[in-house]
Amino acid sequence: MIEAELIQTVQHNCDISDARDNGIYSICMLVLKLRNLFKWEHGVEPWEEPESADLLNWIDTKENYWEKIIDEPYQPITLNGVQVDPYEVHAINKQLADHNMVYGAGYGRSLKYVFFLAELLREENVENCKVYLLGREKAKELSSPFAMLQDGTIIIRREPLRFFIWDQIQEIRSSSKASLHHALKMYDILEDGVLSHEKFRDKLDAIVDNEIPIFIYHEVGEKMQQSLDSDTLRRIISAFPDSAIEYVSRAVKDVLSDTHPLGMISYIIREQRESSLGIYVGLLAGLRRELFPQITSRFDDFLKNHDWKIIEEARQICREKNLQLAEKISHITRRLDREPSEKVQFRFNEEILIPLGLDAPEKKD
Repeated sequence: MIEAELIQTVQHNCDISDARDNGIYSICMLVLKLRNLFKWEHGVEPWEEPESADLLNWIDTKENYWEKIIDEPYQPITLNGVQVDPYEVHAINKQLADHNMVYGAGYGRSLKYVFFLAELLREENVENCKVYLLGREKAKELSSPFAMLQDGTIIIRREPLRFFIWDQIQEIRSSSKASLHHALKMYDILEDGVLSHEKFRDKLDAIVDNEIPIFIYHEVGEKMQQSLDSDTLRRIISAFPDSAIEYVSRAVKDVLSDTHPLGMISYIIREQRESSLGIYVGLLAGLRRELFPQITSRFDDFLKNHDWKIIEEARQICREKNLQLAEKISHITRRLDREPSEKVQFRFNEEILIPLGLDAPEKKD
């Protein structure tokens, strides 16, 4: 019965994390994440919508439960009669090797704890990086990142990725219509220029599986890139959690990962994946879109002549500018060792946020 006890403990830690840190989300984002958590708990597909009354009652019950457990400590994981700290990921996964499951624990946005337990579909090696592709989720919390680095291993969680792609394509923004429609046209899920929900539903899994490699290469780029390392980012989040400073720094790190020579954009260019390019440009939003304007401005030119050199030039220009920005961010962050945080925050505002026009909190991604 190791599985039942393990699932219960991991899920309880997920619930504690949600109870403590659900406030990092806007009301709209929290409702979306709660809706998807409801669907997961009830085995509902992304395209199936629950009755409003059922969802609202479930949310009310969930929030009442959070109030009861918010002050509880995270529970140790018990395996073979031995208690293990829930952050000892390597030790726990070593014990789970024969159970075809992968456990995860780490920090997410604003240092929210992320825990999960999922079935292992397969293991791969990409650019000398170990990759775990996970299937059915046994335990999860609200944020449920679908791609992440854990102890140097790339984790792709297929179930959260299915929900992400479904939700994002349902809400096509006018600013991304051309690029995303180009990708949807290539997948033959448009009818008279309009998304066919039936075709999309039938092809969702094929689309997810075909696009998984680009998310793997984002994580490859993150693992390989050295500018604005994880320690620097963690210091920024610790000093300025849930702030424009955190979100700008995260966005710069993401863009540098995407534009790394072994990152997502380089992979898309190398393999000439038009559907993936359309999805990338179409889903590029918020701060990342503002930090990578070259890719959006040149996508229309690409559609005219399908010249991949245009996209490669955009990648190089963007990477150089964001490398300079990352160096500034790292330099300012080092001042936390000798200056008050208020003074460091002022430097961020004056040297990073205001010049980029990103000083307003509402611009966070």
